[in-house]
Amino acid sequence: MKLTRKGMGEPAAAGVFRGRTVTRREFLAGSGLAVGSAALAGLLAPGLMRRARAADPAPAPAAAPVEIRRTICGHCSVGCGVYAEVRSGVWVGQEPAFDHPINLGSHCAKGASLREHGHGERRLKYPMKLVDGQWTRVTWQQALDELGARLLQIREASGPDSVYWLGSSKHSNEQAYLFRKFAAFWGSNNIDHQARICHSTTVAGVANTWGYGAMTNSYNDIVNAKAVFFIGSNAAEAHPVSMQHVLRAKERGAKMIVCDPRFTRTAAHADIYVRLRPGTDVPFIWGLLWHIFGNGWEDRSFIEQRVYGLDEVRAEVAKWPPAEVERVTGVKPELVRRVAQTMAENRPGTFVWCMGGTQHSIGNNNTRAYCIFQLALGNLGVAGGGTNIFRGHDNVQGATDVGPNSDSLPAYYGLSPDAWKHWARVWDVDLDYLKSRFDPGEYDDGKGGRLSPMNMPGITVSRWIDGVLEDGANITQKHPLRAMVFWGHAPNSQTRGPQMKQAMEKLDLLVIIDPYPTAAAVMHERRNDTWLLPACTQFETTGSCTASNRSIQWRDKVIEPLFESKPDHVIMYLFAKRFGFAEPLFKHIAVNGDEPSIEDLTREFNRGSWTIGYTGQSPERLKAHQKNWHVFSPDTLRAEGGPPDVAGDYYGLPWPCWGTPALRHPGSPNLYDTRVPVAEGGLCFRANFGVERNGVNLLAEGSYPKGSEIEDGYPEFSFGLLQKLGWDGDLTADELAAIRAVGGDKPEAVNWKTDLSGGIQRVAIKHGCAPFGNAKARCVVWNFPDAVPVHREPVYASRRELAEQYPTYADRKAFFRLPTRYASIQARDYSRDFPLIHTSGRLVEYEGGGEETRSNPWLAELQQHMFVEINPVDANNAGVRDGQDVWLEGPEGGRIRVRAMVTRRVGPGVVFTPFHFAGHFQGRDLRSKYPAGSDPYVLGESNNIATTYGYDSVTMMQETKVTLCRVIPA
Repeated sequence: MKLTRKGMGEPAAAGVFRGRTVTRREFLAGSGLAVGSAALAGLLAPGLMRRARAADPAPAPAAAPVEIRRTICGHCSVGCGVYAEVRSGVWVGQEPAFDHPINLGSHCAKGASLREHGHGERRLKYPMKLVDGQWTRVTWQQALDELGARLLQIREASGPDSVYWLGSSKHSNEQAYLFRKFAAFWGSNNIDHQARICHSTTVAGVANTWGYGAMTNSYNDIVNAKAVFFIGSNAAEAHPVSMQHVLRAKERGAKMIVCDPRFTRTAAHADIYVRLRPGTDVPFIWGLLWHIFGNGWEDRSFIEQRVYGLDEVRAEVAKWPPAEVERVTGVKPELVRRVAQTMAENRPGTFVWCMGGTQHSIGNNNTRAYCIFQLALGNLGVAGGGTNIFRGHDNVQGATDVGPNSDSLPAYYGLSPDAWKHWARVWDVDLDYLKSRFDPGEYDDGKGGRLSPMNMPGITVSRWIDGVLEDGANITQKHPLRAMVFWGHAPNSQTRGPQMKQAMEKLDLLVIIDPYPTAAAVMHERRNDTWLLPACTQFETTGSCTASNRSIQWRDKVIEPLFESKPDHVIMYLFAKRFGFAEPLFKHIAVNGDEPSIEDLTREFNRGSWTIGYTGQSPERLKAHQKNWHVFSPDTLRAEGGPPDVAGDYYGLPWPCWGTPALRHPGSPNLYDTRVPVAEGGLCFRANFGVERNGVNLLAEGSYPKGSEIEDGYPEFSFGLLQKLGWDGDLTADELAAIRAVGGDKPEAVNWKTDLSGGIQRVAIKHGCAPFGNAKARCVVWNFPDAVPVHREPVYASRRELAEQYPTYADRKAFFRLPTRYASIQARDYSRDFPLIHTSGRLVEYEGGGEETRSNPWLAELQQHMFVEINPVDANNAGVRDGQDVWLEGPEGGRIRVRAMVTRRVGPGVVFTPFHFAGHFQGRDLRSKYPAGSDPYVLGESNNIATTYGYDSVTMMQETKVTLCRVIPA
């Protein structure tokens, strides 16, 4: 690591180590960092913990009290509680919350160094503009005025879709929701966020199997599992605190199975480790089911009552006997059988997956296969079972639920005319006004029809570069993208780095809004029309965030915004004023000065998000949970006594939290558990796919939540169904009036999703029923390219004989507004020149694109070099030695210079790189291009400079877990 920069303010360490690589010990000494300290805090027992303190050159007066403020870690989705200690407005210390029901006093390295983000020296301190290649300080007034005028000019000339609004999974729920609403008033669905490139295939696959695309249980519930199956998840590094719950399960006798191309830190804890060839998840899962079906280990009663279409899966599984599974996956038959038998004999078992399973061109097939496996064993709707899908950012779950998705309005309502009608009612604006904001044209929808841009999914973040570079005649919108707004997003987390550089340079306008200048500030050769606006961190504002288990947590404001940074929702308001739609956008949201009320934003998404039960978690209820962490059981997450405003609740009111806050639904800790009444958090599978198909019943048979007055399957609830059941008399006069106001002359059509009173939900639950109906989970998703999950070789295939037998998809003309290639790439044999499979993943030290964590001195000293893991066989064949610089080259021309780590963590033929680095580009150090004093301590090549084209057939998820490369000495 070179900690140097000519003509800039440098950290203390930079002057000591100018121009040379340093050891960890030297870094610690030169940086003034105590060895171990906060970074080890989470590994020590409570009695050994040392309190992290800020250095006080001039100690505050003794009279200045220390205030304790409660916040949630801003890194992964576990949702660890933190006590921040503030004195005289300065964040002086922190403690992991020992009474927090999820982290139980634990921290990982990132969490233990959280305070650094609250006063980080490498923060972006004030607005800046690139003028003739030099970063120039400007005022907020100038920045907003100039940008407001430029963006409106582009909108007027080329239409609203020519500007891309890229949001963030780091926004609070309130900010993410407001950002999606902001885009609607701007008039475009060209909006997205990080979930597209981490778990969109999870949401698509899981939601289309049993109703909701989210983690079914909780981290805490894993302790009840008798088997824990990891596939494509390295939780020990990516979600370290989650491992305490896994290890508690192991202490109780649970078997732990880890399936991964690498022998990871998670695999080190496994009872069974399976090394499979990257991109072969479906054959492996079908190989397990081959044994389960062959031995009669499936849960036949569960399947008969609650599962549709498993016979079609059996037919596909029959194609995967042990020999074929071994040929394709590389896993020995005896190991496949051992895993299958272990899962069958240790129920309930849970499945855990992350981006190792999702980031594939058949990612939706993978996630559906995982779900089907759990259905076959009856591992759904039970404590210790389910699919525990660990998500990557602190609010990626919440941002997905209510925020900036290119294919949906908040709460997964989609983009249909009815969805727009619903949200227009919630926002109390005229639908025709919203329509007038959009391009009025119609375009090819890719399915033989035509749609207006208002009802058409926007370009995804994974493909925005093609929205710039593709021939405009091939893009199904008025004009290619001309302006890009990166709002809390790291571009180095996306594939095809050289093409992204080209796209950035072609844009008329590039705007980056972030606490830190991301790689978007330096990876291009732009000299003008580029802006940096300093957003504050979530510790400098308040609001809610949703952990991976669906629990919604409230954050205190720890400190006031540092330097000239502003909260994201304030910046949105200031832009809206300049665009002329602030008044309707904030019609029912109080604005104090320039700051919209966070609580009003919470209440507004409460008023509209009936589909997923984001309606019962009022700010008051969430704040009461925050004040009473200690009363919630770490085993069940249910309050054990406590004040009346939390008694009986599950921590964070995990959605669905049905009805209005007045209903006081406790939240749903374990989805689809019929052993519990709906009023207490129980559920069945959602009736979201009709009531029958080809004459076959899709509703549950003889299965229903405890206490249900309908002891069988039933469709989703509407006012018409209440009338047929004779339950409409249970509605209050106000509820009935609200239903009639929505339904007009057809009130019977108003359903549980569009009834703004919550009355339909309340009455259904009163009679023991789930508002969304009671159906079977479906193993056949007839509206997807592959109705039953099948194996398809990656777009960049490593084995030609398998690519011919298990080919990818045909090219598509219009998919999320763009042509998308599959077969035309796979048809060419790249494996001769690029013989190694390139996969990627996370490190425990860093997160996401890494700009924030590599700017943190506590973390930067832990991992100073970008590297590639390579097996000794491949290293010896390439003439590469451990610690040597090498070139890793991809088949699309991208190449990165990194350090070789020769290790047996990866098998022969596979290399691994982490994706947290940026600041170098194809061998060139870009440190001098950062604004003075804002360059991260650690720079390195982005692995995604060398990754390639490839996108999921349903969601446009990028294929980063399996591409091709070669490694040669530098």
